[in-house]
Amino acid sequence: IVAENCMKSMFLQPQEGKFFFDDADQFVAFGEKNKMFIIGHTLIWHSQLPDWFFIDKNGKDVSAEVLKQRMKSHINTIVTRYKGRVKGWDVVNEAIMEDGSYRKSKFYEILGEEFIPLAFQFANEADPNAELYYNDYNEWHPGKVKTVSKIVKDMKTRGIRVDGVGMQAHVDLVSPSIAEYEKAIVDYASLGVKVNITELEISALPSPWGTSANVADKIEYDAKMNPYTKGLPEKVTAEWEKRYLDFFGLFLKHQDKIRRVTFWGVTDAQSWKNDFPVKGRTDYPLPFNRNHEAKPIVEKIKNLTK
Repeated sequence: IVAENCMKSMFLQPQEGKFFFDDADQFVAFGEKNKMFIIGHTLIWHSQLPDWFFIDKNGKDVSAEVLKQRMKSHINTIVTRYKGRVKGWDVVNEAIMEDGSYRKSKFYEILGEEFIPLAFQFANEADPNAELYYNDYNEWHPGKVKTVSKIVKDMKTRGIRVDGVGMQAHVDLVSPSIAEYEKAIVDYASLGVKVNITELEISALPSPWGTSANVADKIEYDAKMNPYTKGLPEKVTAEWEKRYLDFFGLFLKHQDKIRRVTFWGVTDAQSWKNDFPVKGRTDYPLPFNRNHEAKPIVEKIKNLTK
């Protein structure tokens, strides 16, 4: 199990030195009670981060030394609290762009590329037995594969432990192709790390990227982007099921390389895809419906393993 939100920094340390562990404690206790492998998500991420993290009392950017200390304190406090209980950590999340360049986050602006190795070093010091992962989306883009691979290789050369690469599988009916995704899995595995499929769901809705969002086009745009408010047509359901089976066929083919496959959410009712990237859409991306019932795809995926 992975927490979607309660272990992000804005929730765990809303004010410097003041930690809020109630929700994360319940999450970990639930995992233990049900004998689950518990993943912590996420230690260092530019988003959903408290305002104080990068600024001093005058509202100016902190120095590199202060940011290092804040990172170390944040990581050490959290990882130590759940030492031996949380089995793997998404240490750094979404630091690289599709073209392979570094995201110009405050972590990068203040510390440069070194913020990633530092985060892994601090996490390893806090719990030498927990698995440590780098996690990102669209991680099949060639530019991103190249840079993430270089980061992993460089850390390994320096003796900094990294156990896996997390491929967030926020995919739709068209993109990426299975061949593109497979190439990325093979490339990451060749580095001597495990591949995690970390945030899987398959959106059944059209992608809005590259479409016009001019106000004049807005009504037509909204209708076009939210076509299935009353349920998926049979034809689309069939496409959606085939897409899931194609991906799980791929995961089974490369099961020697893949550490785990984790869905992002359980039921359609609470999937973030209902609101992203267009607010108010009705999406059907997960294996359980809005009534918490298994869709037919669940049995079909299970049958693949036989």
